[in-house]
Amino acid sequence: MHSNATSKELASPRNFGIVDPTMTKIAEAPSLKTSPPGRTIGFVTACSIVIANIIGTGIFTSLGFQVQEIQSGFALLMLWIIGGIAALCGALCYGELSAALPRSGGEYHFLSQIYHPALGFMAGFVSATVGFAAPIALAAMAFGKYFVGVFGVGSPVALSFVIVWVVAAFHFGNLITAGFFFPAKQPISFLPASDNTMSIFSGSFAIALVFVMYSYSGWNAAAYITGEIKRPEKNVPRSLLVGTGIVIVIYVLLNAIFLATTPTEELKGQLEVALVAGKHIFGSTGGAVAGAVICLGLVSSISSMTWIGPRVTMSMGEDHWLLRLLGRKNKHGVPANAIVLQLLVVNLLLLTRSFEDVVRYTQFSLLICSLLAVLGVIVLRFTHPKLTRPYRVWGYPLPPILFSIITIWMMFYLLRWHSGESLAGLGTALFGLLLYFCVGKPLGRSA
Repeated sequence: MHSNATSKELASPRNFGIVDPTMTKIAEAPSLKTSPPGRTIGFVTACSIVIANIIGTGIFTSLGFQVQEIQSGFALLMLWIIGGIAALCGALCYGELSAALPRSGGEYHFLSQIYHPALGFMAGFVSATVGFAAPIALAAMAFGKYFVGVFGVGSPVALSFVIVWVVAAFHFGNLITAGFFFPAKQPISFLPASDNTMSIFSGSFAIALVFVMYSYSGWNAAAYITGEIKRPEKNVPRSLLVGTGIVIVIYVLLNAIFLATTPTEELKGQLEVALVAGKHIFGSTGGAVAGAVICLGLVSSISSMTWIGPRVTMSMGEDHWLLRLLGRKNKHGVPANAIVLQLLVVNLLLLTRSFEDVVRYTQFSLLICSLLAVLGVIVLRFTHPKLTRPYRVWGYPLPPILFSIITIWMMFYLLRWHSGESLAGLGTALFGLLLYFCVGKPLGRSA
């Protein structure tokens, strides 16, 4: 499923809000009542893409790192609820942006239109280098761990490399229910108490929330392929909201079951927490089967991100002539060069072998871009009040404000407690900003 639209068609001011040379106004984007021939993705498929992009490595790995600092059942579940609220607020905001500025590219497109092409390029660079590559690498690390844990053969490192290459080659060619039937085995309460309610305002909670937001990453997936979705003014917002809402329910229930059935000491520091919990719920054999199913789910997650990520890079290649090789498709309509670039970055991240450091490094740079995009909803309301908005954020301005507060809170503690990884993430974003002024002006725009 690939768009047949050319670079010029995608950039046409008649179809999309394009920043003019003076950066003072955005052309109004009409509501797309009919679906152009290149739009092949409907609501159900778009919603499935959102869910597939969210449910992946994070839910099967994050809890082990969270219980190292937080032992309260209430606080642990609040992590996933607050993270879900933030993701839902972000989805609401991206829904408005996608409907008003309907073109593939995600933050790359949004920031270019709202602020300046340089910020859009920075966001695109972050997405192209780490935004999708890092989750793929982390999913591959988890796949290696789970595979060895289930089958007892192979090397986790070697398997992580094998799976990303196999999935990439494929693209070149084009537990909850069971947990309810088992009584809670662990003495843990999910109700608030005087000794744990304050922990949700602590720095440890903010850092743990970073892993939760990583687990929710993908809530904005449909925004990256707006140009390929039928009636995007309706289907993009709906798919973002429904997909994210479904995942919130799954995540909260699944983590409650993990905590209720598995001793906390066994979960601490473990990457393959679902496998550990699965053995307590189903026994050794049943746990192995559950682990095998999770392996398949991780492959699905890797596959979905391998498909979407290169589309952002392709959009950059279409807009910047020095990057035009990345904007090319092969005879099957696949952005092969962009896939190769992403694959190389994935392999570099796999060589670090550090799950926690990769999460902190990538999340800081990604949080910068998503924060700017969400704040862009407020900026556009003031700067272009007459811009056609087929969908408007429910409860505005609460969603963008709430998302921004939670994001800034996380970034503050990341920078304070994990300065090295945070500064590396900031450096990646700034390098992308600098690179913009080296690759030339966007195609079709004057200085």
